[in-house]
Amino acid sequence: MDHPMHRITDILLDLEPGDARAVDLLVPVVYDELHALAHRQLRREAGHTLSTTALVHEAYLKLVDQTRVAWQNRAHFLAAAAQAMRRILLDHARAQRRVKRGGGRVRVTLDPENVPVAEAAEELLELEDALARLASRNPRLCDVVVYRFYGGMSEEETAAALAVSERTVRRDWLKAKGWLYNELYGTPS
Repeated sequence: MDHPMHRITDILLDLEPGDARAVDLLVPVVYDELHALAHRQLRREAGHTLSTTALVHEAYLKLVDQTRVAWQNRAHFLAAAAQAMRRILLDHARAQRRVKRGGGRVRVTLDPENVPVAEAAEELLELEDALARLASRNPRLCDVVVYRFYGGMSEEETAAALAVSERTVRRDWLKAKGWLYNELYGTPS
């Protein structure tokens, strides 16, 4: 019997040549993983008004719409999913900022899991600004943060996505966290 990770890789490889059946096969295989990825991300960012399911659906639509991507394997797909979710969350945070700064709209939700918190949007945008500065200095460190923090990927998955060793990922993760802490909070006393 095929291991699920190999099945995902086989389906992703079929997507590249344009096999229309591949998308239908991919949905049930990766949905749970994408849902877990989105849940971890939203749990870290308390107060988001997006639901886990909405984030998964938006990210999935972005991923299957990419006709020029030659998917390499599961890790490559999850890395792309992490990037897509990051962009969606940032767009959502920017929209919250616009509303907060005079958009005049009031958002009311009846779902207790999706209570909006404007501060979370501001913190996410500050982190994104710091990540942009980090990317200009060291793109791989930025990728490690995106895959580990936004994507919830393990060291092994991150190493596979970046084609580096797990040890390199561990070192990069520590360097990136230290650099970001300094950027966001200044040098500790």
